[in-house]
Amino acid sequence: MAKEDIKKLLDEAARSLEAEHNIQVDAIKTEIRSFKTKTLEKIKKTTMI
Repeated sequence: MAKEDIKKLLDEAARSLEAEHNIQVDAIKTEIRSFKTKTLEKIKKTTMI
């Protein structure tokens, strides 16, 4: 393979990994927000009794 082909493959792999990373980060942030909301709701219910 030529140098240019290898560089192109590496660039494509880097973009793909970055996109997958961003998807995972967004999913984790969503889960954390949901957990936080549910936890706060449980605390409010517990303290109202």
